[in-house]
Amino acid sequence: MTRANLYVYYRVDPTRRDALRAAIHTLFDAVAQTHGIRGRWMCRRDDPATYMEIYADVEDVTALAAFIEQVCERTGFERLLVDAGARHAEIFVDAH
Repeated sequence: MTRANLYVYYRVDPTRRDALRAAIHTLFDAVAQTHGIRGRWMCRRDDPATYMEIYADVEDVTALAAFIEQVCERTGFERLLVDAGARHAEIFVDAH
């Protein structure tokens, strides 16, 4: 299986940034425990309402993405976001 990088981005309701920070810690802890991967959390430089999670060098990106979706659903992550709670995921692999 080809290793891949998973990028998930979304827009945040500015009044819920503190709650989002707590939700990210919960999500990243669950991912680390279950998949042994530590995610990175970033904010877009020119748009502080846009955030991104990065999961690098993932062996089974399909399983990871499904797990992340389950955790987000269970914790109500989407209520912290704008755009109807939309989380956009993209998968990239190394170019050879």
